[in-house]
Amino acid sequence: MTDKLRVGVIFGGRSGEHEVSLRSARAIMDAMDRHKYEVLPVAITKEGRWLSPREATNLPPEEMISINEEQSVSLSGDPSRRGLLRLEEHGERKMLQSLDVIFPALHGTFGEDGTIQGLLEMAALPYVGCGVLASSCGMDKVVMKSLFREAGLPICRHIWFLRADWERDGTDIMRRVEREIGFPCFIKPANLGSSVGISKAKDATGLEEAINLAARYDRKIIIEEGLDVREIECAVLGNDAPEASLPGEYVSAAHESLFLDYTEKYSSTGHVEFVVPAPIPEALAVRITKMAVEAFRAIDGAGLARVDFFLRRDTDELLINELNTMPGFTQVSGYPKMWAASGLPFPQLVDRLIELAVERHKDKERNETSI
Repeated sequence: MTDKLRVGVIFGGRSGEHEVSLRSARAIMDAMDRHKYEVLPVAITKEGRWLSPREATNLPPEEMISINEEQSVSLSGDPSRRGLLRLEEHGERKMLQSLDVIFPALHGTFGEDGTIQGLLEMAALPYVGCGVLASSCGMDKVVMKSLFREAGLPICRHIWFLRADWERDGTDIMRRVEREIGFPCFIKPANLGSSVGISKAKDATGLEEAINLAARYDRKIIIEEGLDVREIECAVLGNDAPEASLPGEYVSAAHESLFLDYTEKYSSTGHVEFVVPAPIPEALAVRITKMAVEAFRAIDGAGLARVDFFLRRDTDELLINELNTMPGFTQVSGYPKMWAASGLPFPQLVDRLIELAVERHKDKERNETSI
């Protein structure tokens, strides 16, 4: 008999952020106190196959290994099984251990967009992070910005359109971008993170190439005005009474305006440094923390989120760029760094996130499901 919480850490997945998820999961599992938790790692391949804890444990941090096609694992949506992992091996089904809580260290599509959250809700399992609604709204940059605007939060100028619109009449969309947004501008898949598929366009030729790239990753594309800004982030932690960390800032060696692509965010090139606390006036830091909590509440967030801000160099105007409902937990990620600088080291941060997951689940169990 053990009093340890059985924590399933799910990672990988069918997403352009697959590799980032592997690195986040490794850092999370390394930070878990084995005296408190029994950790069951569950990997999902790029093709969507769920691996057994044994296979997932042996994964290298950078890439998935080849797997036995006759062996796979699934997570039961039956609440009576307590999230029992089901192993299928050589045609025989074997029931594995039940789980107490899930840490879905998944980024992007099929992990941060409400899909895995829906499965975990069906299974009646506590899980770290935002629920179905907040996750899906936080994943879709268009919907997210609409909620921010409704909450009275300042955002940058943007337009959006569907991939089908682009393929049907790209010329009209090009004209619309030049008329309503202008150059430079940023082109993004509406439902992805970690800067995957994002480009900066300085002219019409670059715009066309950037839209084609974004359209490879999503059916919805968003284009935002390109501003000369400082990029500042703030971490939020909590459920109904969320708190914000000290803000942090990506600073380049040349102190120039940054465009942090995937490589720049997740490599140690030395071109940029994440500084906590951000070198800004205290009054501005207070305003950022307040707006971060407001943004979190605007999407009905739970558990955690990272809120990204733009601070315009020309006007000092503060804008909310976006909110990430499952930010990276890699060694170079801003979210754990901001909480560490705020007095909450990585292992204690993981503890708190698991506590919040259990707390939120207990609160939801108060809801009556029958009349």
